[in-house]
Amino acid sequence: MTTMPADLLGGHLDALGAAVATGRLPDRAALDGYRAAGTRAAELGVPLRALVDAALAAGEKLDSAVVVPALRRAVSALMEGYEQAQLSAIRGEEEARREFVDDLLLGRAERLAERAEHFGLRLAESYAVAVARGLSPDSGELGRIERDLVARFGSHNVLVAVRDGLLVCVAPATLPAALGEFTHHVRTRFPPGWRIGTGRPQRGPGGVVASYREAAGALDLADRLGLRLDVVKAADLLVFPVLLRDRAAMEDLVTSVLSPLTRARGGHEPLLETLEAIFASHGNQTAAARRLGISPRAVTYRLERIRRLTGFSPDDPTQRFTLETAVLGARLLEWPWS
Repeated sequence: MTTMPADLLGGHLDALGAAVATGRLPDRAALDGYRAAGTRAAELGVPLRALVDAALAAGEKLDSAVVVPALRRAVSALMEGYEQAQLSAIRGEEEARREFVDDLLLGRAERLAERAEHFGLRLAESYAVAVARGLSPDSGELGRIERDLVARFGSHNVLVAVRDGLLVCVAPATLPAALGEFTHHVRTRFPPGWRIGTGRPQRGPGGVVASYREAAGALDLADRLGLRLDVVKAADLLVFPVLLRDRAAMEDLVTSVLSPLTRARGGHEPLLETLEAIFASHGNQTAAARRLGISPRAVTYRLERIRRLTGFSPDDPTQRFTLETAVLGARLLEWPWS
């Protein structure tokens, strides 16, 4: 426990003596002095209770009716200064935390490892990142989620923050349950409409950035592909960045294979949805029909139209791969293009 400096309340007894002698309560200048003493006590780490006890003990040495109201004013000013110092420290900590999170997720490495230790991260380890979108957590909700995670996994294992409209959770790769717990809290605390993306574990400060970008990228891919999953793992979507690496080749494939569908009566979208349902159902037309909410006969009819228009059939293994890749490319590139 921090010892209270002897001079911290040096003028307190004199102020009380003046109040007894004059019958007047401490004036503005005296109260400002008490506030300054309270601020200094907070900065020195003196417990508030010890500060108040010392102030009250001085009043016990005096016997006057004016001592009690004078003490009340003095203690109130001391507490005000103390609380203002604490509030200022909290705000400074929050600002430092925001700056650290920004630097961490943007890969700005200045004193990053040293600052990370202060916030509970050891950046020599491997970390994975999860991001949640579609929710508006207030500071209280965010604090509760972080407190719950810290209570279970320890203060040196998780970091929860908000950045770019995303709720971000950083956890060691050795604690995969932490991201599962994060998902659980999002699922139970927020209404439907949210989606979580998770990045792969990566090592070091640059690994946190890479995992964060993978997690955010997984959300973007899920949107473009029309996936209905609440939780999207970047590890499950690794093929798609590969497909997009040669954009010109992918655009050529989509145009060559799917452009005839734009001439279909009713447009291309029902036929694309039918192909997606067939691929998701592993070629089972009855299951695809259930997904689409139509009859198996309608699915058969649509597949025949696709075969006639494009020359490709999902029943042929080679043609199925070409069709599926073209459909994925169409979703990723938001085809048809204007």
